[in-house]
Amino acid sequence: MTEPLRIVLVGYGPVGARFVEEVLPEVAAGRIALTVVGGEEVEAYNRVLVAEYAVGNADLEAMLVGDRDAAEAAGARMLVGVAATSIDRDARVVRCSNGEALPYDRVVLATGSRANVPTLDGVERHRRDLASLEKHAAALVARDDALPEGITALRDLADAERVLAAVRGRRRIIVLGAGVLGLELALAAAHAGAQVCVVHHGPIPMPRNLDRGGGQVLRSALRRTGITVVAHSRAEAVGFRTDDDGTRRFDMLVTADGKQLRGDLLVLSCGVSPRNELATLAGLRTAVGVVVGTDLRSWTDPDVYAIGDCAHVVERTDETAGRRDLPGAPSGLIGPGWRQASWLAAEFAAQAAAASPASAGDREHGAAERLPAERDPIVMLKAEHVDVVAVGDVSADPWDDDALATRRRVAQWADPEHLRYVKMVTEDGVLTGFVSVGMPRTAAELTLLFERGGELPADRSLLLRFDGPDYDPAEDADAFAPETTVCWCNGVTVGRIEESAACGNATVECIGRDTRAGTGCGGCRGRIAEVLARAAEADGALTA
Repeated sequence: MTEPLRIVLVGYGPVGARFVEEVLPEVAAGRIALTVVGGEEVEAYNRVLVAEYAVGNADLEAMLVGDRDAAEAAGARMLVGVAATSIDRDARVVRCSNGEALPYDRVVLATGSRANVPTLDGVERHRRDLASLEKHAAALVARDDALPEGITALRDLADAERVLAAVRGRRRIIVLGAGVLGLELALAAAHAGAQVCVVHHGPIPMPRNLDRGGGQVLRSALRRTGITVVAHSRAEAVGFRTDDDGTRRFDMLVTADGKQLRGDLLVLSCGVSPRNELATLAGLRTAVGVVVGTDLRSWTDPDVYAIGDCAHVVERTDETAGRRDLPGAPSGLIGPGWRQASWLAAEFAAQAAAASPASAGDREHGAAERLPAERDPIVMLKAEHVDVVAVGDVSADPWDDDALATRRRVAQWADPEHLRYVKMVTEDGVLTGFVSVGMPRTAAELTLLFERGGELPADRSLLLRFDGPDYDPAEDADAFAPETTVCWCNGVTVGRIEESAACGNATVECIGRDTRAGTGCGGCRGRIAEVLARAAEADGALTA
């Protein structure tokens, strides 16, 4: 009998948990021997919802995405609260903090990313290049930088607990950075009653996703919610105070232009970096993340794979192989990570079924289809009364010279007084990018058109009717067509939700448990509710 394919998964976050779930049938059948190494003691949870947890809007039970009991019952070995400290590629073992050496045929890195610690006088940050890792591996591998009291990032439950204490105490919270996650936290904390200040060095919030007009409307929306927005200010240092018990604690953020912003908690929201330490120490090629091909296999070692936030997917060609700087970067979104996990589980299932571990690495891949290329990610800011959706390159302006881009056209509509803004960029009439602020139904329609590669109407103003007072979504058959995608993270359609509802799943939470819809970024939960309401109305009409 063929020996099972020995797989060691390093990382048990949401992407790692999806890989475990998808590969379990092969584990139960004895074709794959799976060992999972996860640094946190708790069950795998959705880190996208950590900001919601940090303000008391989500409980841990609703965030859980793993099922350790089911994995162990199927035969997987789950090592939680254990860190992988090195990969010995010569001996083909993963060494762990508990002293174990785990033999493997394949290693899957799902180590995710860590919060960036900016350069601030008063906050220590560590380099993680090869020389630093070789010298200080015990302090740097699988560990985050220690932050002073009163300063935190927002990546795990421990971070969230610190923020939650500040929110419940109605304390002053300073958010450094104006990306999606930082703004979602700021809005949720302000809504919960905390005093919130957002500091960023650019002219507009969400600069990677929005154009100037959309960013300015969003900034106005933030201020109307009671959030103080300090733009054009580069953070330079932090000041501390000493509590009565002798604890040295954050007191103020000092900016390069001389501002001294006092607060009780500083939340660093300055982007993330993939956790590459294991790969770097093992001699694997890294760039922004662990460099893998479109088959998710390391360029350096065909028995090492990477998925999720730590995977930098670059097709290996003669041109890319010779470059020092590689194009692209990990998406940082949960949907692509989940799709990678599902595809790789199917690939390993094909390898285990078709050949022995010794020969599987030398044959053509057995998965039925190649991993599909990801489209530009749709970015949604999820907050009460502030709706922002953006995708694609929206840097073009309506007044750009047509002769420089003969196929491109830009349509723009703004109502800053009422916090509404839309920009649409097309190539030969096909939508290639858009920004929508304060126009949720228009954004939903534009998202459908972008997903399908459909042409916009010649009169772009017709799209504004979706957020008009006379629009009835029940009359819009296209938005509720069975093949229309509702949840982009998990690829769940209207038809699939309607099937689930017909089986008795009448709430958004029930739909999530049955179909996974709404369990990723959460931006589609409103649309799921609309589909359920429409299905309930249709069912009532049929019953009557």
